[in-house]
Order: sequence, then C-alpha cells, then structure tokens
Amino acid sequence: MNRIDSLQNPRIKQWKKLQTKKERDKTGTFIVEGFHLVEEALKANVVQQIILSEQADLPANWSVDNTDVFVVTEAISKAISETETPQGVFAVCEKIESNVQLENGKFLLLDGIQDPGNLGTIIRTADAAGITAVILGEGCVDVYNSKVLRSTQGSVFHLPIIKGSLGEWMDKLQQLSIPIYGTALQHAVPYTEVKAPGRFALIVGNEGSGVRPELLEKCDQNLYIPIYGQAESLNVSVATGVLAYYLQSKVDN
Repeated sequence: MNRIDSLQNPRIKQWKKLQTKKERDKTGTFIVEGFHLVEEALKANVVQQIILSEQADLPANWSVDNTDVFVVTEAISKAISETETPQGVFAVCEKIESNVQLENGKFLLLDGIQDPGNLGTIIRTADAAGITAVILGEGCVDVYNSKVLRSTQGSVFHLPIIKGSLGEWMDKLQQLSIPIYGTALQHAVPYTEVKAPGRFALIVGNEGSGVRPELLEKCDQNLYIPIYGQAESLNVSVATGVLAYYLQSKVDN
C-alpha cells in the first residue's frame, strides 16, 4: 500500500478533478465511493486504483493484488468525497465499454433526463426489470456524475449504457421490427392496452417537457399511465418502472 498525507499531493488534485465531467471525458476515468459501489466496480474489473481512509478497513474478501491501493488521511478522504458522511473508500475506474446485440433486446431510450437522481434510479430500475441496454440521448446528465452513480446502487456495472442519437437508434430498432413505445399524454393509449409486445423499446423523456415531438412521431405507439388521484403527473423514474415492468411481463420469453 502507498500512503499519502498531503492535500497538495498531485494525485489528490487529480482525484478531485474527476468530480468534473470535463476531466472524466479527458481521462476516460471516473471515481466511485462507498464500499458497495467499489465492490461492484471490482466485480466489473474496471478498477485502476483504490483509495482508503486511514480510519477504514479493506474488506478481506476483496481481491486487490493487482490494484494500486492508497491510504490517505481523514482530511483527504473528506476532500475527495462528494457525500456528507464518507465511508472512506473510493475507486478510480476506467469508463465502461458497452456492446449490445440488437436482435432480441429490450431497450430503454432516455431523452433529456437531467436530474442525476432520476437517471440513477432509472438505470437501477432497468437493471431490475431485465432491460437489455439503456440508451442515453441528447441532453441527459452524465452517467458518471457521482449522484447518478450512487443512485444506480451498482447497476451501472450490470448492463450496457450507451450514449447516442435517439433518432438513429430508433431507425436501427425499427429496421429489426422492434416496436418502440413512446410516453405522452396526447395521441396515446393506456399502457395496459399493449397486450403482447415481444421485443420492445421504451422511450421516456425530460422531467419537464417529456419526449420531444419529433421522436414521438417515430414511435409505433405512444402510451400513458392513468392518474387516479390529484397529482398532475408521475416522476419519470416511477413511470419508467411501471412501464418497463409491464412490458417485460408481456414478453414471451
């Protein structure tokens, strides 16, 4: 193990820079914190370095023989943390390369999801619902944002998450006869009217403005979730969960 005591150490400055999207994009790396996320990153084989507070213990079951481990002071741990109560363990990880087979997939397309908590929860929900891949379209918050990563609870390491043009992805999916379901209030049917989608793609949109009209026009069918109380709408992550689980339940596996 290597020990670092000074806040002015170049490594500390570099780790703090990874709190910015610019540096993450430049280096192709990102940082996670907390025992659960670091363990999930180790399982995914993307960890380059582990950073451990002098007040934290490295779990005995972690395999870190080929990983650089740095022990730091509590002050350094707090400086590089983005949580109020750091657990004192971090990992510098390489960005994940995602490949996906299109033919038999179930896809979730995200249009302009800007809230980190929402994006993280949606990814976690997609993982739980058996979604094949998540496609991040234009205007989405960076998936390697620290709040997004925490909200995924490790699901970011479990399924492909791909940035791309939603219009182009929709064209690819429709060429394979995979139906695409949009989410809208107008020119839409209740989601329970979809009986047997088989393979499917679901597109959900920005928290305020929803899915862009030009994308809704490309969908095979637009769906809505009835509101039985007085709330104006559902949170996008909750709506995604309802629709993803319903569509998955109709797939003939």
